[in-house]
Amino acid sequence: MGTEQQAKRQSGTRRRSLSLATAAFLTLGAGAAFLTVPPSAHADPIEQCTATKGAIVAVDFGPFGGKVERGCDTTPTTGYELLQTGGFTTEGTVHDGPAFICRIGKGTGTQYPTPDKENCVLTPQATAYWSYWTASPGQRKWSYSELGAMARTPKAGDVEAWVYGGTDIAGTKGKPSFSPDDVRGFTTPDPTVPTAPPKVPAGSVDVPAATRWVTGILAEGDRVVDEGSTTPNHFLSTEAVFALTAADRKSPVAKKIADFLATPAQTDAYAYPAGKDGIPEATAAARLALVAEATGKDPRAFGGHDLLGDLVKYACPRDIGDGETIEGCLTKGDFRTTGQADAQAMAVIALVNAGVTPPAGSVARLTVLQCEDGGFTSVLIRPGTEGGCESEAGATGLIALALERAGGHEAVLQKARGYLKRSQLATGAWPAVSYETTGNPAATAWAAQALRALGDEAFADAGVSWLSKRQLPKGGFGFAEDDTEPRLYPTATAAIAGAGSDLVTLTAKPAEPPTPTTPPAGEGPDTKKGVAYLTAPSRLVQGRFYESQPGSGFADYGLTIDGAYALAATGGNNAALRNIVDFMDKGGKDGQKRGIHDWTLIGTKYASGGSIGKTAVLAEAVGRDPRNFGGQDLIAALAKITCHAKTSTRQECAAKGNYAYATSVFKQSLGVMAQVRAGETAAAAEPIAYLKSLQDPSGGWVSLIGEPSTTEVDSTAMAAMTIDLLPDAASQASVDKALAWLAAQQKEDGGFQGASGNSVNSAALAVQGLSLDAPKYGAQIAKARKFLASQQNGDGGFNVAKGGQPGSDLRASTQAVGGSTGISFGLLTRDLSGTTPEPVPSTSGGTSGGNGSPVIVTPGESDGGAGSAGGTGSAGGSGSGSGPLASTGAQVGTLAAAALVLTVGGWGITRAAKRRRRTGSGA
Repeated sequence: MGTEQQAKRQSGTRRRSLSLATAAFLTLGAGAAFLTVPPSAHADPIEQCTATKGAIVAVDFGPFGGKVERGCDTTPTTGYELLQTGGFTTEGTVHDGPAFICRIGKGTGTQYPTPDKENCVLTPQATAYWSYWTASPGQRKWSYSELGAMARTPKAGDVEAWVYGGTDIAGTKGKPSFSPDDVRGFTTPDPTVPTAPPKVPAGSVDVPAATRWVTGILAEGDRVVDEGSTTPNHFLSTEAVFALTAADRKSPVAKKIADFLATPAQTDAYAYPAGKDGIPEATAAARLALVAEATGKDPRAFGGHDLLGDLVKYACPRDIGDGETIEGCLTKGDFRTTGQADAQAMAVIALVNAGVTPPAGSVARLTVLQCEDGGFTSVLIRPGTEGGCESEAGATGLIALALERAGGHEAVLQKARGYLKRSQLATGAWPAVSYETTGNPAATAWAAQALRALGDEAFADAGVSWLSKRQLPKGGFGFAEDDTEPRLYPTATAAIAGAGSDLVTLTAKPAEPPTPTTPPAGEGPDTKKGVAYLTAPSRLVQGRFYESQPGSGFADYGLTIDGAYALAATGGNNAALRNIVDFMDKGGKDGQKRGIHDWTLIGTKYASGGSIGKTAVLAEAVGRDPRNFGGQDLIAALAKITCHAKTSTRQECAAKGNYAYATSVFKQSLGVMAQVRAGETAAAAEPIAYLKSLQDPSGGWVSLIGEPSTTEVDSTAMAAMTIDLLPDAASQASVDKALAWLAAQQKEDGGFQGASGNSVNSAALAVQGLSLDAPKYGAQIAKARKFLASQQNGDGGFNVAKGGQPGSDLRASTQAVGGSTGISFGLLTRDLSGTTPEPVPSTSGGTSGGNGSPVIVTPGESDGGAGSAGGTGSAGGSGSGSGPLASTGAQVGTLAAAALVLTVGGWGITRAAKRRRRTGSGA
C-alpha cells in the first residue's frame, strides 16, 4: 500500500516515502565541531576512507549538547551498515522495529533522544526525528535521501549525515549545518572560521515583487534606458534578464529582452564597439553569452556573432613582460579588454556552461586574484604584484562560483569559504570590503549565492535574512544598506540569492531527464512478473510476512499488508494471499514472537487508528470478519479510540474525530474506510467530518495531522478513495475536486511528484484515485500506467523513483503492482474460495519461531507442519484460486488503450454501482 505518512517517515532503513511537515527544526548549536569516533571493533580508521575508497558517516549530536561525530567504513554495503560499523548504535521503535531508527548513540554512550524525550513506541513526530542525508563524490550540497539507509548502497567517496530535527518534502528544511566537505575532512579546520552562522531571524526575499519592479522600469518592455537618455543601457538590460529568470527560467519578458539584445545592431553596439569584425569587449560578450544561456538561446549564434568563439580567440597568450605588448592584455589567460575580475569570471562560467574548455590560463588567472585572507579582489592584478590585494565579498562570491563550475580548485575554494564566513557581519550581511561595518546588498547576495553553491546553506540563509529586511517597498534593493532608492544591479543579484539560486545554476543548461532504466512494457506494468517478485521466497519469509530488516525475523506487518493488497488487487497468487491472511488471523507469530496485534497495539494506550484500520480493510477485502480478526474486534476498537477532543499527549489526538495516534491523512483514511466498509458509517460520522475538514481549498489533502503540512498526491488519492464510499452529493463533490487536483499534478512523462522525487508510489496511488472517474481521466491514467511500466525492472520489481538509485524496492513494488490495477482500496475484494491452508515450510530446526522462523496456527494443521518452500506458487505462479488477471500480465496492459483501466473481473460492475457520478457529464 502507499505512503502511510507518519508510519513511513523513513529516516531509518526504509525509503523516504513521507511528505514531512514544513516546520521549524531544532537549531543546531554554534559549536558544530567535528569529532571522529575512536575506532571500535568494527570501525575502520577515519583516514582509510578517502575520495575513492569507503564512505564516511556523520551524526550531529548538537541538539543534545554534543558534537558532530564521524565514522568510517571502507566496505559498506548499506547506509545502515555504515552507521553501525562506523561506531554508532541505534534503537528502533516498538511499532516498527529496529529498522526505523529512533535513537542514535556513539559507541557505548547515551543514545538520543533519551526516553524522557521520546519513548520510541510509535513513529516519532515529523518535527523531531533522525533525518538521513547524503552527498556523492564532488557534491557540495546535502540531499535528503530518497531511500532509507537499509536500501541505499553508498558509493566510494560518499558521505552521509544524520541530523535530529525535522524537514519537508523537498528536503529544504533541517539540512545539516555543516557541509559534505566538512565531513570529508579533506582540509584541516581553520579555528578562525566560524562553524555556525550569525543567529538571525529567518527571512526571505520577495522575489516576485523584485521582478515586478524590474519589469516596471523597462522601456518598451524589452530594454533598460537610463533617465534622460534615449539609448539602451545594455549592461543593465542583461541584469534585468538575470533578475527575471531567477523567478522564472521561462520568463517571457526575459526572452523578449534577450531577443532585443540579440538583434545585430544592439549586439554590435554593446559587445563590438570596434566594429563588427573587431575585437569584442569581453565584459559585454561574456554577459550576452550568459543571457543567451539563461534564456535558451545559442551563444554561438547571438546577434550574428559566435560570442564564445570570440572570447577564446582573443584570450591573451602571454604576459606583457614576455615580449611584444598586446592591446588589452595584462597577462596570460586574460580575456582581452576585460580589466575587471567579474568579466573574467563570467566568461569562464559562460564557456564551461556551454561545454567549451576555457583557454589555457584563463581559469588559473582567477586564482591569482586570491588575497592572503582567502578573499578575492575585483581588480585584475598582475601575478606577483606586491600589495594592492584587497578582498571583496562580492568578487569573492562570483569568482568562487566560476572556480566551482570549472572544477579542480578545492584548496582555493576552501580558503574562499573561510574568508566569506569570517567576514559575515553579526546581522547576516557582508560588507563590500572587509574593513567596512555595514552591509552591502550586492556583496551579500554574491556571497550568499556562492556559499549556497558550496554547501554552506545556513550561512547563505543568514545573508538572505538580512536582504529580506533591506528590500524596499517597491520591491527593489539599493546600493547601500541605508539607500531608499531601488537600483537594478543589486536587485538582480539579490533576486537570484533570494530564489535560492546562483548565476551558474541560472545560466547552465537544465539537466536532461534521466533515461528510464527499462523501456515501457506495453500499456502498463507486467503484473504477473510483479506478483512473482512480491511472493519470491527470498522476500516473503516462509510465505507469510516481509521482514523489516533482512534476517531479523521482525515482521513488517504494514508492508506485509501492502503486499497482500497487491495480491488481492491482481488475483495473481491467491494461495500466497491466503497464507498471509491466515498467518495474521490465526495467531501467527514472527521470529520475534510478535503477532499482528503487537503491531496494531490494540488494547494498549498506544492503539493506532491507522494500523487497526489497515488490518481491518485487509480482512474486509478477503471476506474475513473484521470484528473477529486475530482474536480482536477491529471495528469496535476504532470506535473506542475515536477522539472526543484534542489532547495534550503528543501525537495522541489532534482534534475531535481524529483516531488516536492517526497522525496522517493516510491513517485517518484507513480508519474511516474500515468503519464504512463494515457498515458503520453513522459511528464514523465524526472521523469522516474530520477527514473532510483536512481537504485544502485547492482540492488536495494535506499530509500530516497535528503538524504543519502541505497538500500531496498520496494523501489526496487515499482520502478520495475513502470519501468516494459515501453517496451524498457533498462527498462526491469533494471527490470531484480532489481528482481534478490530482490530474493537475501529473508530469509530462506520466509520473507524479512524491517525497522521493518522480515517485512510483505516488503514480500508483494516483492511478487508483483517478480511476474513481476513469471515463473522465482515462488519458491521465494511461500515461501514469506507462510511467509505471517504465520503472519496472527485469526481476519484476519497481524502482522507488525515476532518476533515483536504480534497483527494485519492495515497498514501491507493492504499491505499483496493486495500484496499477486502478482498484480503490475502498472497493478491493478478492474471493479466496478454492484455496486451502498451506503448512509453514520447515527449517533445519523446525518451525519454532526462532532465528526468523514464524510460528503459525491454522485450523487443520499442527504447529510444526512441513511443506514446500513458500507454498504453491509463492514465487509467482498462478495459484489455485487465481482470478481473471492471474493468467497473464499482458491482459492488464491492454486495458488502458480503452481509457477504462481495469474494468475486469466484475470490478467494473461493482465500480459502476458504487460510483454515484454521471459518467457522461464530465462532472
